[in-house]
Amino acid sequence: MANLKYSISKLIGKLTYQVLKVMTTGGKAYPGYLYLKNMGVENLNMLIKDQIRDGSILITGTNGKTTTTTMIIELFNRFYDITKSVDNNTIYALTTAILAKKSDIGIFEYGIRDIEHGQPQNVQSQVKPMGVIYTNISREHTQVLGVKKLFKDYVKAKNMLSEGMHGGIIITNADDPNTTYIGCERQKDENHVIYYGFDVDNITDESIGDVACPYCDKPLTYTHNFMNQRGKYSCECGFRRVEPDIKVTSVEITTTNMNIKIEGEVYNRTLDDKISVDVEYKLPLFGTYNIYNVLAATTAYAAFTSRVDQLKDDLESYFDSLSFSILPPGRFEVVELANKKVGIGQGDNGDALNANVNFMKQIINGNDFEFIYTTADENEEEIFKDHMHVIKNSKPTHISVMPGRVSTDAARKYYDEIEKTGLNCDFTSVEYDFEKRVDAIIDLIKKSEYEYVIVTGCGEEQVVWDEVKNRLKKQ
Repeated sequence: MANLKYSISKLIGKLTYQVLKVMTTGGKAYPGYLYLKNMGVENLNMLIKDQIRDGSILITGTNGKTTTTTMIIELFNRFYDITKSVDNNTIYALTTAILAKKSDIGIFEYGIRDIEHGQPQNVQSQVKPMGVIYTNISREHTQVLGVKKLFKDYVKAKNMLSEGMHGGIIITNADDPNTTYIGCERQKDENHVIYYGFDVDNITDESIGDVACPYCDKPLTYTHNFMNQRGKYSCECGFRRVEPDIKVTSVEITTTNMNIKIEGEVYNRTLDDKISVDVEYKLPLFGTYNIYNVLAATTAYAAFTSRVDQLKDDLESYFDSLSFSILPPGRFEVVELANKKVGIGQGDNGDALNANVNFMKQIINGNDFEFIYTTADENEEEIFKDHMHVIKNSKPTHISVMPGRVSTDAARKYYDEIEKTGLNCDFTSVEYDFEKRVDAIIDLIKKSEYEYVIVTGCGEEQVVWDEVKNRLKKQ
């Protein structure tokens, strides 16, 4: 009887997926919802065993999830039969992806904002991933569906996605204290933890202020900042950056490309032993922050591929042909409008905003520029604090401030804080309306007297950024 119920539930889910995938929403969550409603979350593993032969890889973090996942999917998709999903943060969407087809390997982005909605403990226990990859963990949305969440709980939710694993592979960013903390915890359970990071002197960033130790909450001491909270750090309690197993050892940025070298040793699941990695890539000029995504994807492929003898060729042939097409919606791009160069894209946490600004400042090259900042929301003071640090360090000639999320009152409050610093700034109040917000951003860009303009910050929807970019390209 149980097998009959499973067969019927699976069939309903698959048929619903086939019907809905032709719609604009793609039936992303509903087929999975139907399966779990009929069978219960506790029987997701039954579907996993039936649909995915070798195992699944989950990718999570604050920034870079979609880009990293896309790279990993494209690397494996050339030689393996895979099931995939990107831009996914619910167990229902994950289940839909699993229903879609049978395959050898599952590769799934899994963003988590909180425990209640992300259900990381259920995903971990049911999917039983062979690997979990962490990009970084920094403050982003501090409220979910109107409820304010603590950053500690956000880290805890990410941690739970791999908590309970034994003998799996954790790939984590050694330069980020929060992902290093997770790696240290997983090592206690006899998992294979692979740390990746930078080992270069020419990538550096301003200090972002106090970063709390994930063990004792005391401020960490940094000897080098690569990017926001990512760097070389230690704490008086004994916690410190782990030496990366695989590193970016050279970065050369030209006017057209980023040339990087990656070296190290990683554990390979097929061989059950360590293998050497020594590759060089010629990448597009798409921001140094994306080097972390390239490094994470490189590490993932080296850890899970069975094509060990072809590893170097597989990696270099893929990354040397990489294009901007792998970047996700909302990505930061430079658009030319008349005599202006406009850098525009989502930056809804300090890490993303800083990456956007650093990328654009390579183009600005010391010239005057306008910063159009779309603000955080009510109860997102932590995000604004991180944004404020980046804004001040960027030294804009002029700042135009406008609401980025729901509350115009919150936007005005944040503007007042910016004005108190003495920065040259103005405020534009725009009600919470998609078209009006898009029109306001375009109007501010057109009215700007500066040749270089940065437009970034928070947005209620990623599509806001793409809509602005598309309209600018048609001007």
